[in-house]
Amino acid sequence: MPTASNPRRRDATASRDRLLTAASKLFSERGFDDTTAREIGELANVDATMIARYFGGKAQLYIAALEAEDVEDIPADLLDPDRMATLVDRCTREGPGPMMHAAIRPYANPAAQAATVASIEKRLVGPLRDRLAGDGDDRPELRAELLVAAFAGVMLARSSGVLENLAAAPTDQVLALLRELLDADKPVRPRHGTVSGTRRRTTAASNKDAE
Repeated sequence: MPTASNPRRRDATASRDRLLTAASKLFSERGFDDTTAREIGELANVDATMIARYFGGKAQLYIAALEAEDVEDIPADLLDPDRMATLVDRCTREGPGPMMHAAIRPYANPAAQAATVASIEKRLVGPLRDRLAGDGDDRPELRAELLVAAFAGVMLARSSGVLENLAAAPTDQVLALLRELLDADKPVRPRHGTVSGTRRRTTAASNKDAE
């Protein structure tokens, strides 16, 4: 038999879900620091004081929004064509997202920043580092972070509109050039009797010049 508290519980769940949806949208567009609790409440049509009741505060709501996006246990790495296409398309439609913002400018709130760092590691740096290590890169940690930083910078610059051609370019063109840019820095797996990566290309160029 339904109890009198059920409608209230359903209302609370709906309000919580609306706050989470609104927060995810605003955090993606502006990052953590530039989004206020009042703006989240207004977009969700829920009293902003309910953020503290349902989540504990803005930082905890931010963490909940990050966790809600973590639907993949082990996401594909950034150099995977489908993964890159999904990220570029999402950044174009919804903004770069809180991880991209934090990669360039750390958040002032320690809890929010720690959650962001963990999410960047799980969803971007970690999978890419594992791929590069498997390809024989001797500095997979550094190269993975460099590629993630380059990707984040491009997405943030495109979103800001400061670079007009980048902002106006069709998504497929941006994606193609990004693949070319990031793949150019991908190490070449060494084969017996050959030299890998940049060193091999440099050696070939030197030999050509000597002819």
